[in-house]
Amino acid sequence: MMLNDRKKFRVRIAIAAITVSGAVLTARHFDEVIGYAKRLPGLRSLFKQSSEKLVDKYGALARSRLKPKFAEKNMAYPPDRLELVAIKKSRELLVYAAAKDAPFDYICRYPILGASGHLGPKLREGDNQVPEGLYRLVLEPNTPYHAALRLNYPNSEDVARAKADGRSNPGSDILIHGTEGSVGCIAVGNAASEDLFVLAYDTRSKNLPLIVAPVDLTREPAPPAQSTDPAWLPELYVELKAALAELTDGQSKSVKKTAPEKSAAQK
Repeated sequence: MMLNDRKKFRVRIAIAAITVSGAVLTARHFDEVIGYAKRLPGLRSLFKQSSEKLVDKYGALARSRLKPKFAEKNMAYPPDRLELVAIKKSRELLVYAAAKDAPFDYICRYPILGASGHLGPKLREGDNQVPEGLYRLVLEPNTPYHAALRLNYPNSEDVARAKADGRSNPGSDILIHGTEGSVGCIAVGNAASEDLFVLAYDTRSKNLPLIVAPVDLTREPAPPAQSTDPAWLPELYVELKAALAELTDGQSKSVKKTAPEKSAAQK
């Protein structure tokens, strides 16, 4: 028996043992067993799959949820461009989309079900912090957490800041993913992760920006400064506020431009 065959055999035996022992292997339980198996280093290679395979699996259902949201905004699906915003304090992930040369419009939001740490940036491996900054997303079909989008953390700014601070390991492997628990990542639940994965796959531009902010800096001030804050943090929050303002300003201009004029009676 080849090595891969042995691994497959062990997985089958494990699943069979759960069933025989009297456990009712519902779809949720099955996903949990497979998710656990995917986290075992010796078994990960058995579960590798392409983005296309994952979209084949979840695409129809995800699109049935997404298309009405876009229709409500009078926007064609799929969009040309996509941008996501994660607000840590309110624990929400906001979805913005746009046609090729049009401003972004707000589409919908998903609750963040799991995100460890406190308000403030990620500084080192193992601090359990969700990063804060301006990132790019790519599809990550091979994860034990259902479906995922991967952040380019640490990006060049994170690396430069870590070097200036004398920090050697800023951490890595940060995802927006399914399930409801997370350490350093953003967990949105399985249905939302399917929607986001399929939406990112379908969006014509593969340049997928993400803003991660402690609060909505266009509506409230940055968190109070702490003695342990790095010196560059106020500058980062200025950058995040500007990025959020640019995104929402384009939306507000679009709303004003397309809003119907008031009648004489309304005036």
